[in-house]
Amino acid sequence: MVSTLDDTKRSAIATRLADAKALQEFLISLEQKLMSAVDDETTRKTLSDMYESDQKNLGILDTAIVQYGVKGEPRQAVHKFIDFIQQLMEDSEFSLYDKFSELELLKHKQAMTGIMLHKAAQQVGADVIAALTPLNTVNFENRGHQEQLKGILERIGTLELTGKEADQGLFARLQDTAAAATGVVGSILSKGSGKDDMDIQDLIRMDHAKANTLFAEIQNTDDPQKAQEYFGQLYKDLTAHAEAEEQVVYPAMRSYYNNTQELYDEQAQMKQMLEQIKATSPASSEFKDQVRQLAQVVQDHVSEEENDMFAKIRDNFSDEQREQMATQFKSAKSQVQDTLAAK
Repeated sequence: MVSTLDDTKRSAIATRLADAKALQEFLISLEQKLMSAVDDETTRKTLSDMYESDQKNLGILDTAIVQYGVKGEPRQAVHKFIDFIQQLMEDSEFSLYDKFSELELLKHKQAMTGIMLHKAAQQVGADVIAALTPLNTVNFENRGHQEQLKGILERIGTLELTGKEADQGLFARLQDTAAAATGVVGSILSKGSGKDDMDIQDLIRMDHAKANTLFAEIQNTDDPQKAQEYFGQLYKDLTAHAEAEEQVVYPAMRSYYNNTQELYDEQAQMKQMLEQIKATSPASSEFKDQVRQLAQVVQDHVSEEENDMFAKIRDNFSDEQREQMATQFKSAKSQVQDTLAAK
């Protein structure tokens, strides 16, 4: 019988993703506090823009975690680290310069965590790379934020030491460059006005792409243990995807898409096939044949959704409604993932 338990590498990545989310939430709370602590309008505007960007990035990070499909909890060390920085921020002996220095270091930590996750994904599997691709935007924006914070540090530090404004020539140009580049890259995934800007079609396409990657990984390996690992992830991803569609997407589509029941029926067949493969040894000769048959069923289902159902979504739902559906879809997937993880 194929195990769907996470292997140690995937679980370790899940833990680091949970660490990153906890730190992202902490960064947002620090930015909000520092906005009320500064008098300079330029600094406050920079922080305000950074705060809005980080709220979007938290939504993107949430999306990557759900796409990854393996749940983790932040390490106790991260909780201790956050508590320690929180105490420093509340210390009256800490100047604004000191506090902004800690914020810049946290941005650096977040950026390096993102890079580390990207490199780790390259070692684990193409499906992990696909799931964590949204983090590239967050990583790039954190780099841009670091440059902006260096400019703030120059200004605040010089003012604290001399009572005079710093010459902003060098870092003003760096900030402008970073802000412009961040805007271009950030627009890839942060194109709406809310926290969770991807619409339902974006999320479903990402799920489809990841499933295709896992099917390819299974077929391309001759190692039964790797095949088991890949199928374990595929099993969880397809199960969570199907349940979320049946809870959120298909009920909303019934009035607009005549073949909605067919989509339910296809997914019922897919679930049955998943259970059959789950009971088959990956070392057996039947395993890859069964996976290949499942892939064909899924590909036909994907083709119907992307070629037919998506057109009905575009024609009948506003941008705001599609984004709201995406948020509900992501929440439903996360709940199913929690249930699967508890088994």
